[in-house]
Formats: sequence, C-alpha cells, structure tokens
Amino acid sequence: MTGLSKRPELRTQRLLLRQWRADDFRVYEHYYSDIRTARFVGGVMSPDRAWRHMAALIGHWDLMGFGYWAVEELETGTFVGCIGLWKSHGWPELELGYWLTEATVGKGYATEAGQASLDYAYRVLGADTLVSYIDPANTPSKKVAERLGATLETEIDLLDCGRHCVYRYSKPKAHN
Repeated sequence: MTGLSKRPELRTQRLLLRQWRADDFRVYEHYYSDIRTARFVGGVMSPDRAWRHMAALIGHWDLMGFGYWAVEELETGTFVGCIGLWKSHGWPELELGYWLTEATVGKGYATEAGQASLDYAYRVLGADTLVSYIDPANTPSKKVAERLGATLETEIDLLDCGRHCVYRYSKPKAHN
C-alpha cells in the first residue's frame, strides 16, 4: 500500500465519510471525556490529549494515504463518529476500526460505514489482509465485525493496548 495524493470522501445510503474539521472536536472531546464511551478506544482523555489524538488521525492520512474518516449523517450533517483504516508504526496489520456517539449506536451506522471502509481497503488500497482488534469485553464491536463477515481468529497482546481479539475479514473473491 502506498499513500494516495488526495483524501477521498465516501458516501453510503445514510452517511458521509469525510475528512476532519475543527468543529468535530466538540463531539470528539465529549466522547473521550466519558469512560462509558471511551473505555474500549484508549480510555478517557483530557481535552489536550483528545485534540492531539484527533490530530494524529488527520496526520495518518498524510503519512499513509488512508485513515479514519469523520462520519456524519447525510440527512442532518451531524458528526456521529469515526470509522476507517489504521496502520501506524509498529501496528501488526491494517485495521478497520470504528466508534459512534451514544445517540447513534444501534442504527446500523457502524456496519454501513464499516462496509464502505472494507470495500475501500480492498478495492482502492489493494489490501491483502484486514483485521479489527477488539477488546474481549466489547460485545457490540464484535457483533459489528461479524456482520461485516469477520471471524474471530485469535487473541493477542496489542502493543501497549492490552489483550485484544483479532477478527479477520476474508478478502472478497472479486479482489483476489
């Protein structure tokens, strides 16, 4: 995989996966300030640390040519979460990751945007492999991965992130 020259946007039936804007930070900061929402994605962060974390997501695009998209509802224009692809220095494999605001959980958005990200990884990036690293206690994320066709492969100690289940996505036959 190599970096791409532009930062694409993806549209699904109900969502826009777009690049980040400074005004996304209000919701981003709120998400990371609450242990209920942040516990499976690195834990609670101070506003400064959350800002740096969001900036790292933006920088990942410049360094790798792909990354996490900010996700907004097409109907309302509301920022609802973060979904996309990650492969930082030392990260074991290309990962599909996702989180949504509490108000939008249960609407199928993670599956919808996750499918668009998965298709992008195989079709545009030419990925050979794709996984999701999921905390063993994060049942909702496991269900999303399974709806997207992933199967539990193993558990690993993921760098300094603790124990994680490895859910592997099969490469679609059309992309083999």
